[in-house]
Amino acid sequence: MTLKSSMINPYLDIRRFYKPKLQFEDYIEGIQKGNRTILSQAITLIESEREEDKELASRIIQFCLKKQTSSFRIGITGVPGVGKSTFIESFGLDLISKGHKVAVLAVDPSSEKSGGSILGDRTRMENLSKNANAYIRPSPSKGTLGGVARRTREVILLCEAAGYDRILVETVGVGQSETLVHSMVDFFLLLILPNSGDELQGMKRGIMEMADGILITKSDGDTLPKAKIAKADLERVIPYFSMNYDFWKPFVICISSLNKTGFSEFYQKLNLFENNVKTNLHPLAKKTYFEYKREQQSLYWFEQTFMENFKDYIKKAFQKDYEKLKQKIINKEITPFEASENFLKIFKEHFYEEH
Repeated sequence: MTLKSSMINPYLDIRRFYKPKLQFEDYIEGIQKGNRTILSQAITLIESEREEDKELASRIIQFCLKKQTSSFRIGITGVPGVGKSTFIESFGLDLISKGHKVAVLAVDPSSEKSGGSILGDRTRMENLSKNANAYIRPSPSKGTLGGVARRTREVILLCEAAGYDRILVETVGVGQSETLVHSMVDFFLLLILPNSGDELQGMKRGIMEMADGILITKSDGDTLPKAKIAKADLERVIPYFSMNYDFWKPFVICISSLNKTGFSEFYQKLNLFENNVKTNLHPLAKKTYFEYKREQQSLYWFEQTFMENFKDYIKKAFQKDYEKLKQKIINKEITPFEASENFLKIFKEHFYEEH
């Protein structure tokens, strides 16, 4: 016999159907007051694919976009097992002790069946999640390139409007392009394991060139000598990489979340970097590197969002043609390249007929 909720508690069904729906003003007031429950509800709203949620979500995002904040965004990547969650918890608590409010946007790998997060970062950052000045939001990547949830950039804006001045974006770190992460943060941090030979050979040069700083994790006990060798190897090859800034060379620091070593040096380097990007003028623009990079990030995300929306619109508008071409590919009647060309031809013919 299956028990219904009404058989256990008759008020449960009433609450489900008569739960008050938050209005725009409720969301804005809650976000500005730093109410974590309402912030979570607002993020759920903007991540929703339901058409009826999009208008309200857009209004909330527009409001948050206009809020002037002094936030600093840090992207953190590294292979699974490198200790990202352990590092983020230690670093986050350290930032809070220095007077900051920290938001962690931890993007989990998605379940292929449910589309939901697999890892569940709250269970991996227990002490940080309990802190009143921290907010952790695990979001499913849903297969997005770079291991970044589709709405991560908008979530950043909401967290900043809620008063969080240090935004940490943790990526999946399973080999996807990290370009999307780099395009939404102010500082890009790479974590590696203390194994110099294999680590350097297996690492993508592109990811290393994007890094503004490199931390060698688990640099304690028997692995400390290996970490020091890896540090020396990295410092030797970094000068051969193209630099992101003319005033900054990526640093390499050995850290241990277990012994809390290296964090003080890292914090000093991070502050130095932030001060430099916010005071040095970009040679191609009459503004600081920080301002210029934020503008370029906005333009990049306009392009990305436009292409995603345009693709979705075209697929829906020509759904029958799209499905027919997919079936032809399955039946080996046509190659994927030919199908793409045919789909583009169908779109062009329709466009010219309309105009």
